[in-house]
Amino acid sequence: MAFGIGQWEKELHDQLPMLDGSPQKRAEELDWKEAVVPCQSSCRGMLDLSDEVLVLILRLLDPISLLNTGRTCRALFRVCSCSSLWTRHCQKFFGFAFSSATSSITPKDAFRLLHMWKNLYRTLPCNRSLQEKLFTELPLGKYWIQWLVLEEIVPLPSVKLPDYDIEQLWGIKKEALEETHKEEPEETSTDCIFKYDWRELYNLTITHHGGFGNVLQYVLNQQMDNDHGELEGMYRLYYQFRFQWQFSYWLFKQPKPVDRQLRTIYLQWKKYNKRKISSWGTAFCDVKYLVSLHHITSDYWKGKLAKGDENIGIQTVENYFSMCKSLTAWILGRDWGRLKCRKVYHDTLDGVYRVLKKEMHTTLIDHEHFWQVAKIQMARVCKLEETAVNYVNWKMIDSVPYYRLYMVSGNSVYLDHIKGFLQRKRLINNWICQEENAWVRLLLPEELYQLLEFDTKICEGNLHGDTLSAHLSRIIWLYLHSGQQLYMEAVKGFVLECAQASLGYYTSVTSGFYTQFVHLN
Repeated sequence: MAFGIGQWEKELHDQLPMLDGSPQKRAEELDWKEAVVPCQSSCRGMLDLSDEVLVLILRLLDPISLLNTGRTCRALFRVCSCSSLWTRHCQKFFGFAFSSATSSITPKDAFRLLHMWKNLYRTLPCNRSLQEKLFTELPLGKYWIQWLVLEEIVPLPSVKLPDYDIEQLWGIKKEALEETHKEEPEETSTDCIFKYDWRELYNLTITHHGGFGNVLQYVLNQQMDNDHGELEGMYRLYYQFRFQWQFSYWLFKQPKPVDRQLRTIYLQWKKYNKRKISSWGTAFCDVKYLVSLHHITSDYWKGKLAKGDENIGIQTVENYFSMCKSLTAWILGRDWGRLKCRKVYHDTLDGVYRVLKKEMHTTLIDHEHFWQVAKIQMARVCKLEETAVNYVNWKMIDSVPYYRLYMVSGNSVYLDHIKGFLQRKRLINNWICQEENAWVRLLLPEELYQLLEFDTKICEGNLHGDTLSAHLSRIIWLYLHSGQQLYMEAVKGFVLECAQASLGYYTSVTSGFYTQFVHLN
């Protein structure tokens, strides 16, 4: 078999490593048991268990974990290659009971080939390399027709082949072919040409072989001696770009009415670069920029959703934007101003993502689940807006840890912390605005004075560094979040010291200028 030594194990490490299918190599692997050196330690480990017990343990693993376990050492490689383990996976994932008696291919290699083909064909709508292979390279090669035998729906013209080719590829005898599908032969040809729709031929194949499992066995036996290098190359390409292909197809290949609606929801109340958005759906579109506009699309692009399953992940993304559509309709039905609508929408979505992030990374989230969480988050956002009293306060507190904590927990104690935060912010502003501190306002550097103003938002990123503004930000931060008067006094002392330093600087500069002026005259 021309499977490529060690090829699929190397390329598919993260999902389904491909293992060698060479009979010679496999024979060597089977002799490794005798070559394994017994453990010299007095401690007994997993390899001291019998093969029967190990197989019972390994039956609990999924294919990915089973293959990764087999890569750890020679002894486990031999046990993990046990046919009974892979027969179970063939049954579970592809729905057929693998029979070694009627098959000339091992269950592991059967699983490997079916896994590659099924994943590739599933991405046909967005897989350009496979589209070019099936739709542009005509006549289509028998290797690819053999794989298409397994598919009920094939977007290709009807099959027109001689009876012996149909018998070789589909395994259907000439006697089983219906005369109504027979085409008139050409004058120079003696072949009996039959024309079948792909679905008709698929149903006839199932009937002739007595079930889909038997068709799978037949196709695998036919493919055993073929070179699968091209299939493996396409699978490597798919595995590398599957998230990008799937996302781009989902975003740009919707029917026109749905496409316009999706674009509106995707960009709803977002600040974006109009130049980059203008190329939406074209070959020049910056898809990575569009991905960056939402947390959930960024996670999907990086393969973080649904344990890296691109199909379940894109369903989660689709359900998320379906929820966004419902949320937009609900908000627009309120008698709110544009700024409030935008902030309620963004804060609600941030809350939904924060609450469901871990769950999205492991499983599918449906629309109803998204919507239930969104309603809770929206109610909490409205409560925070009520606590903040006005929009300026509301914008300022959204970077405060208590804001996020309340959004996640709904604990009202965090609302009291937010009220205290705003009161202390007002106290700092009132102090610097006192008439007796007018000289301080005149002498204080602009970047320091802005930190003392009430509507200045101090973010956690501003607390790092060794500049005067970073020092003052840290002291203000401590006071705002602790309420201890000690830190308020530290703020006053630091500000006065900076103002006096500025006064000393200006005095020295003026004095030096006056001295120089006297000497010149």
